[in-house]
Amino acid sequence: MGLPFSILLSYEYPQLNVDEILDEEIRSDDHVFVVLDDDPTGVQCVHDVKVYTDWSLDSLKEAFANERLFFILTNSRAMSEAETTALHKQIIERVSQAARICEKKYFFISRGDSTLRGHYPLEMNILKKGLESDYGKVDGEILFPFFKEGGRYTINDVHYVKDNNELIPCGETEFAKDKTFGYKSSNLKEYIEEKTNGEIKKEDVISISLDDLRKADYKKILNILMDVHDYQRVIVNAIDYVDVKLFTAVFYEAIRRGKVFNIRSAASFVRCVGGINEKSLLRRSEMIKKDISNGGIVVVGSHTEKTTKQLEELLKLEDTVGIEFQSSTVMYGNDTFVTEIKRCIAEEEKIIKQGKTAVVYTERELLSYENDTPEEALARSVKISKGVYLLVKGLEVEPSFVVAKGGITSADVGVKGLGIKVAKVLGQIEPGIPVWEADKGSKFPEIPYVIFPGNVGDEDTLRKAVETLINKE
Repeated sequence: MGLPFSILLSYEYPQLNVDEILDEEIRSDDHVFVVLDDDPTGVQCVHDVKVYTDWSLDSLKEAFANERLFFILTNSRAMSEAETTALHKQIIERVSQAARICEKKYFFISRGDSTLRGHYPLEMNILKKGLESDYGKVDGEILFPFFKEGGRYTINDVHYVKDNNELIPCGETEFAKDKTFGYKSSNLKEYIEEKTNGEIKKEDVISISLDDLRKADYKKILNILMDVHDYQRVIVNAIDYVDVKLFTAVFYEAIRRGKVFNIRSAASFVRCVGGINEKSLLRRSEMIKKDISNGGIVVVGSHTEKTTKQLEELLKLEDTVGIEFQSSTVMYGNDTFVTEIKRCIAEEEKIIKQGKTAVVYTERELLSYENDTPEEALARSVKISKGVYLLVKGLEVEPSFVVAKGGITSADVGVKGLGIKVAKVLGQIEPGIPVWEADKGSKFPEIPYVIFPGNVGDEDTLRKAVETLINKE
């Protein structure tokens, strides 16, 4: 059962300067935070930070030497359990090695989907073992999916998704029906029990309440964290950044006193733990720095109902031209699939040369078959995603910008299509929609790359983002 959005206004703000307290805690800390991002959308509310798409020892040494918080794009949500296990073990080993060489202490943040999809608890269990090798123990795991920009709130331990003026329990949304990462529970305590197959009972999960946060009961929250032991699970309620900031300040105090935590969060906690201030939405001149008459390209891979409505709204915009990528040809053999990719690329280049924006999108009906397994569905999705990134990689005409819609889509387009190794996050073009600046070694150096999550925004948000990129100031 949903709640009225207006319920968020019923909670009073704490009567203290939360920003000042958090800033002092951050200044006193010397950890490096390594954010492992399971798709590129984790930078949804940060700016002027680096995203590394490879984890060579040299790259990680550079990151540890120069950053107090940085992202590693794992894209693990597009991987099997075996693949994500091998990937995380490799990253953990190299992070540990780089940290020792640079003589730095570190924590991991596993930045996961704010609607609770992903390899949980698998990734957290692997990270726990890695931290134990360096710290000897891990006291607990923090689960913190609040993400204001995406309309994700946790009240009385239940995680909600904003839909117009209503808050819908996340277990009742389309996201919970994900073929690969689906779930039933909206209560986070029950979610942990469900995902651990009953190994962790909901009664054993600790909760940081909204009441304690809004009362600014710093001492009580600190005592809760200091009492966490033997890898207990902790969930955090939040409906606004004031809750995140207060919790983060207490978190810093706890780790300064020697506590070690494994963290699974959405994007908002990352912003607060990094001390990253809010920044105004980006203007065209801050993103498009080249004098170029070519149009841009928008690639849409996400199949959510929200994405389809956003696509329909975008195509109403003047100087956008739609191209349907018939992704179902993946079932008809490689030659047919390749021919379809080449057809789309030729259409894209023609449109871009005309100074218009090519909008290429997969068929809107998600391919599914009787007795389909999660592994088969994921493998087919990955193959289609390869076709999608080739729609960008195959371009011989430089677009003025690239927009990718969907988490897996945006990862593949950025890393495999554009060849970005180290991206600078410029900021957001719309709330929760980050923009990378492509590095000089990429296919199209220094062009803006907009990462548009499949589950974020209103029906007109994609159109507004593209309008900002098209309309010269």
